[in-house]
Amino acid sequence: MRIFVRTFAISNTLIIKHKEMKKNLLYAVAALSVAACTTVPNTDYTVEFNTKAEDEGKMVYVMDYDDGEVKLDSAIVEMEKALFVGKIEEPRMARLLISGKRGPMFILEAGNITIDSLGTASGSVLNDAFEAFSAASDSLRQEYMKVAKDTTAKAQMGAIIKAYEELDSATCADNQGNPIGYFLFIQKAYEFEPAELDSVIASDSTLLKYKRVQKLVDAAKCKKATSPGNKFTDFEITHEGVTKKLSDYAGKGNYTIVDFWASWCGPCIKETATLKEIYKKWNGKGLDIVGVAVWDEPQNTVEAIEKHKLPWNHIINGQNIPTDLYGISGIPCIVIINPEGEIVGRDVRGEDLKKFIDEKLTDFKK
Repeated sequence: MRIFVRTFAISNTLIIKHKEMKKNLLYAVAALSVAACTTVPNTDYTVEFNTKAEDEGKMVYVMDYDDGEVKLDSAIVEMEKALFVGKIEEPRMARLLISGKRGPMFILEAGNITIDSLGTASGSVLNDAFEAFSAASDSLRQEYMKVAKDTTAKAQMGAIIKAYEELDSATCADNQGNPIGYFLFIQKAYEFEPAELDSVIASDSTLLKYKRVQKLVDAAKCKKATSPGNKFTDFEITHEGVTKKLSDYAGKGNYTIVDFWASWCGPCIKETATLKEIYKKWNGKGLDIVGVAVWDEPQNTVEAIEKHKLPWNHIINGQNIPTDLYGISGIPCIVIINPEGEIVGRDVRGEDLKKFIDEKLTDFKK
């Protein structure tokens, strides 16, 4: 959970509430500290998943959260329950998969684990600790939502933010090297800049054993290599027998906006309104736009181009190739390339993008 706030004057009521929250925080952190230091002498586990009558007879898989393609265990729902029994070398963050649909997350570890119909896992050391953290953070979230409705309660929101940051920081520190610390790291890591990512991993090198973290590290290197000041990285994509390269459009004497997008991405479609304004103003006057469709079905891309009347050039069926090369973890991602092929802007959107292009193109002569 991330709560953002503006700052205010604090009341006596808030001070009392904040003390109560800090007390709950200490209880949660104490439980998590125990989890971090406790070892279980055997690797046997049982997981009882209590589900609904509608799931009767369905196959349920335990999926590895770190590598979503790996099935760790499976069972059939009988009498509204799925029972998993096995051994695990070390605790792993896992997720249940029911008929192709995502189910509850939990930690697969030694012990007798129960997952109730609401998705709450209990009965083992790390699962109990993780639920203690979840309960404490949910309590703070609910308190924040209640206070957020009061326009005079900015100080209260600030105190809740501080309490959550203390909880998150203490939990991460006390759970280095186990799935709780890994999961909390992943929730924030996609927003880290490369230097920040390097700093956090340097403080906990055990994170490097996870595939998701390794991918983040690789993506950070690619993002750094394709940040402003670097030459653009070329790629080629083939769709319906036609191969297109980024270099077919970029570095040809104009400024080029490269829009990495997908038809299913709401923010991507919203951003096309900005791109249309820019295109109308500067097309043929030193600016080109090229859309690069990623993580999308080609037919859906084609239909979206027609539906939203996107008049610029497009590279269709990019999938992971461009996003891997440019270290892109979220879309839309916009990269601006100057006439010489150097990247001069990245992740600029909306009014900032219009202003950026106006400044670059006003005095530009092709």
